[in-house]
Amino acid sequence: MEIERKFIIKELPKDLAQYPVQLIEQAYLNTDPVLRIRRQDEEYYLTYKGKGLLAREEYNLPLNAESYAHLLKKADGNIISKKRYRIPSKDGKHTVELDVFAEPFKPLVIAEVEFESEEAAGAYEPEEWFLEDVTKDARYHNSNLSRKEME
Repeated sequence: MEIERKFIIKELPKDLAQYPVQLIEQAYLNTDPVLRIRRQDEEYYLTYKGKGLLAREEYNLPLNAESYAHLLKKADGNIISKKRYRIPSKDGKHTVELDVFAEPFKPLVIAEVEFESEEAAGAYEPEEWFLEDVTKDARYHNSNLSRKEME
């Protein structure tokens, strides 16, 4: 079960370069239900995600580079590329995954925080540099971004 809250931010942390970063590319084979493929640095996955905004089922299956490349040709919509920074939360209990999107979504930046329970998610005090909680705004789901018409 994936339980996470999403936020748009006021500004990038000034010391961003000190945090671990991953390069992510992902595409969607289907958005209902969500079937996603992802390259995360040199690891590859096929992911199924159930319905939901705050909490939903999630299953990851490993792929190899050849399978990823084959499935990428079958993906619908936009391919999403982003840098993901892993930043410790102020409470020391969580990790903020800060996604800095590349074109065509630049300058979009979304912070995600995962939790062990819905209660913990509700009790979380957002970081000072967060602007707005967009957890329940489906426009910020990557699967919906993949279908977005670009100008």
